[in-house]
Amino acid sequence: MSTLFSYCIPYDDGAAPNPFWGLCTLAICKPRIRRSANVGDWVVGTGSALSPIGDISDKVVYAMLVTQKMTMADYDRFTWSKLSRKIPLMTSTDPRRRAGDSIYDFSTSTTPLRPSVHGEGNKETDLSGKCVLLSDHFFYFGDRPVALPEELLGIVKQGQGCRSHANESYVNDFIHWIHSLGYPPATLVGAPQLEIAAESPSSVCGPRDRKEDETDLEEYDSPPSNRC
Repeated sequence: MSTLFSYCIPYDDGAAPNPFWGLCTLAICKPRIRRSANVGDWVVGTGSALSPIGDISDKVVYAMLVTQKMTMADYDRFTWSKLSRKIPLMTSTDPRRRAGDSIYDFSTSTTPLRPSVHGEGNKETDLSGKCVLLSDHFFYFGDRPVALPEELLGIVKQGQGCRSHANESYVNDFIHWIHSLGYPPATLVGAPQLEIAAESPSSVCGPRDRKEDETDLEEYDSPPSNRC
């Protein structure tokens, strides 16, 4: 049976997850989910009570069926060869390019950080995730989140960390519900709730995301995998 990983997204800015260019990717943040989720599993992000669009804690911001998993190094090569728009370009006027999540250059042994939403303070937790989750079967709602039915509210993870094995009884019902909404896969229903600034985004996003990820490494309801 598939595992359903659920967590709260306090800040939806289009970088984690990155739902653009027909492929939803989770390449930074949530290191333990990235290590533990496998092809065939679902990753669901629910909203925050303190989101910039109000209390959306009972709503789904995105849901992705993991259809591919690779190492971060392989993802770097993949984006260079096939999907370069996932590589951040902070001088772009297109916010989707500024939200690029292929932020580490694995062509050298030092793995330098590209100008992006994260800073050097995020490097340790980002790289500890080891893997990138990819999906061509996803639903991204962003600033138009969809309310969960009452019978699925149990998947909501209050605060930091995530749920996985505790969601076992909800998996089939969630899959049925998300498809019953009628949206075709790889759909962007809404836009990110926040737009990444062109100037010094890492000074804002970096410390915020690092705190979330450090907690993610501490709070978990199952042991993480180390395989991509």
